[in-house]
Amino acid sequence: MLGIGREARAAALVLAQATTRQKNRALRAAAAALRTRRSTILAANDSDMKQAAARGLNAALLDRLRLDEKRVEAMAVGLEDIESLADPIGKQLAEWSRPNGMVIQRVCVPLGVIGIIYESRPM
Repeated sequence: MLGIGREARAAALVLAQATTRQKNRALRAAAAALRTRRSTILAANDSDMKQAAARGLNAALLDRLRLDEKRVEAMAVGLEDIESLADPIGKQLAEWSRPNGMVIQRVCVPLGVIGIIYESRPM
């Protein structure tokens, strides 16, 4: 996990400098990769499902883990939906002046890296 975090952080520095066009191209490429590699993704998920079932996960947890053609396509469409949104980076949200004449602006900037660990525990 530490290595993945370091790689993500290095990538974030590059992405922070990317143009909207470059980011949209990356989103399209990721959507295309999901579609192109769908059979590999589904085969890996099938293996995960078998291991999870062998460990006794309940039906609700298995359903959360299960991927099918429709769910993989929904992920690809989700990436394409993000591409259709306006790029918020650089957008000025507010501006005000201080009594000393200093002008302050609130501007959208890249957030960086957020790590999320999704853990689902049986009840």
